[in-house]
Amino acid sequence: MTAEPEIITFGCRLNSFESEVMRGQVRKAGLGDAVIVNTCAVTAEAERQARQAIRRARRRRPGARIIVTGCAVQIDPGRYAAMPEVDGVLGNTEKLAAASFGPGGAAPFQVADIMTARQTATHVGTQMVEGLEGRARAFLQVQQGCDHRCSFCIIPFGRGPSRSVAPDQVIEQARRLVANGYGEIVLTGVDVTSYGGDEPAGPRLGGLVRRLLDALPELPRLRLTSLDPAALDEELMQGCLADPRLMPHFHLSLQSGDDVVLRRMKRRHSRADAVQLCADIRRHRPEAIFGADLIAGFPTESEAAFAATAALIEDCGLTYLHVFPYSARPGTAAARMPQLPAAICKQRAAVLRELGETALAAYLRGRLGSRQRVLVEDGRSGRTESYAAVTLDRSDLSPGSIVETRVTGTDGKTLTAEVVT
Repeated sequence: MTAEPEIITFGCRLNSFESEVMRGQVRKAGLGDAVIVNTCAVTAEAERQARQAIRRARRRRPGARIIVTGCAVQIDPGRYAAMPEVDGVLGNTEKLAAASFGPGGAAPFQVADIMTARQTATHVGTQMVEGLEGRARAFLQVQQGCDHRCSFCIIPFGRGPSRSVAPDQVIEQARRLVANGYGEIVLTGVDVTSYGGDEPAGPRLGGLVRRLLDALPELPRLRLTSLDPAALDEELMQGCLADPRLMPHFHLSLQSGDDVVLRRMKRRHSRADAVQLCADIRRHRPEAIFGADLIAGFPTESEAAFAATAALIEDCGLTYLHVFPYSARPGTAAARMPQLPAAICKQRAAVLRELGETALAAYLRGRLGSRQRVLVEDGRSGRTESYAAVTLDRSDLSPGSIVETRVTGTDGKTLTAEVVT
């Protein structure tokens, strides 16, 4: 019996989504004994882990064809093509096409210049439902690429310029997902808040959200992924935030709470902008809860600058934190700045994580005794509208269903609840 292809994924949610698309494409192509490594380039450590995985894959499956793709390959394809363990490399555009995995596909080198890419990602849509069927929550890609140049980030060179999926295509895919039983759709991309910027006549993100909610009254939940605080459009702020089907959990790409560091990062918002944005969203959605990406130990970050970032957690009312100790990524402007010792970066990251754990535990304690609508994920666990993890008192619930519960306890990280309807 021919071995099934194995897909190893590193990095972001978009990479995870694209791995599921590839799963459908390799089935169409009839790819047999193979390992596909979908790499990430956000840090040098991410690349190191990917190269380790490639070498381990060759030892585990000596007869398999090893194909490497993802952002690290897109940025430096020659480095991966030169590895003796690798049989083929694919760029971020090529990896989404079934033809790349067919006879002669991925051998030895298919990596187009993504910086000239102007096509949208609409061609992945028909495989998406097949690749994700059976889950409660689906990620729907609405945008690809990034036009900004944050000094710590190499990803625009792996993903190309920002380009948007046509609204009609997004709506059609969302309709198929709902028909397949998904209770929640998460709009995702590299820089979601730039949606529509490449199509002046089309809607921005707020307009897309409004069209989705209006076109699909049967869609129970719509959630947004990581948002740039400098780019939330007025229609989203004024026209969509109050809609109860748009989940009140907003994850913000903040990175720092210090204005000097933000300028050196080439971010487009200030500390005051971040605080004001959270206040503005809460005016529309008093129950809003916020997550944030934060970088600890960015080059030149002083003790005072770090203290400003730590204080931002309370000033913005942040609950869910993704904390990253800074590590230099070759090819970025920040890698050429004066670096802090790695031990300081790790220590500061630990402080931020502890503050985040304290904030989350306090939020969860505040939910004790409350009623919460929970999206069931695997029969006995799920997520509230605010994205809190919940363990339920029953195990016979259908994934994708939404149940009314009463919160009975918390361990500081998750809730426990009893189903009441």
